[in-house]
Amino acid sequence: MDKLEIQKRMDQAIRLTAPGQPIRTALDMIIAGHLGALICVGDTEHVLASGNDGFPLNISFTSNRLFELSKMDGAVVIDEDLSHILRANFHLNPDASISTNETGMRHRTAARMSVLTDAIVISVSSRRSVVNVYVRGKSYEIQPVSIIMSSVNQLIATLQTTRTSLDKSLVRLTALELDDYVTLADITDIFSLFEIMQQAKSELKSCIVKLGNQGKLVQMQMEQLAGESMDTEYDLMIRDYASDSSEENAQRIRERFSQMTPEELSNPNRVATALGFDDLDEDSVMTPLGLRTLSRVSVVRDGVAEKIVDEYGSLQGLMGDIQKDPERLGDFGVNNPAILADTLARMQGKAGA
Repeated sequence: MDKLEIQKRMDQAIRLTAPGQPIRTALDMIIAGHLGALICVGDTEHVLASGNDGFPLNISFTSNRLFELSKMDGAVVIDEDLSHILRANFHLNPDASISTNETGMRHRTAARMSVLTDAIVISVSSRRSVVNVYVRGKSYEIQPVSIIMSSVNQLIATLQTTRTSLDKSLVRLTALELDDYVTLADITDIFSLFEIMQQAKSELKSCIVKLGNQGKLVQMQMEQLAGESMDTEYDLMIRDYASDSSEENAQRIRERFSQMTPEELSNPNRVATALGFDDLDEDSVMTPLGLRTLSRVSVVRDGVAEKIVDEYGSLQGLMGDIQKDPERLGDFGVNNPAILADTLARMQGKAGA
């Protein structure tokens, strides 16, 4: 199982044990009862081959049954579909030579079983009330909702403050673009803000998965602050300033940005290199295509902005011609060329005010 498959399996395990899920209900009952537990889910053929004794059951799975069966010392074995409990009080015998950093008996056994099999193995410590989930030797500690929500609140605050700064910076950028005076330093600062948004969004998505059915409101807040429209704006800005403006290259650049450290993202030279340029300094003037600005105008339908920039080459090329012959824009699919010309003129005036 490669790293990607292991991560997918771990994501499945996190969703399986999130609030609102039947196993999580049982785990909460086990912790409240000050009990310990060892639970194996899936890959039952190899799990059963790694132990002995216990009680064969093959009964329907319920949270209450799992809780009651956890009062016995051995492991509980559940099928992959979470439909049947196959064994209880099952004695697991994983290879003791398998290396593990765990200290408690249950956690060591769980870690070794996850190495030997493809099962999701859950261990509950009765003494410390700690729940660990193991997949292929990797572990994840289930956190209380209160702790996750503390992280969520910090991330939401980060999104809110960064979004406010980003919105202001984008308004300023529009002014600079229309006046043809955007520098590399200007766009470096904005790309850094976009990446802060993306990092906070990524961490928030992880929290939402862990929150299960208690994460719906957080999901709505995230979409409001950093939803699809913000992703689109990020893509368009990259395409505006990259040496290769294709959508495929924009995705490659976003991947590079996501891998850069905060220090690298704040370095104009490193940003210029990622965009496909050499020998630029922070004061170098950058000429945008205009995709981002044109996308903000209602009369410019999907796909039309690309036709316009293909014709004019840049936003400044468009601005230089639009006042002379706005009707020419009709040739590229703009239904109301005069409105587009007037809107850009007003954007220039408002932005420069």
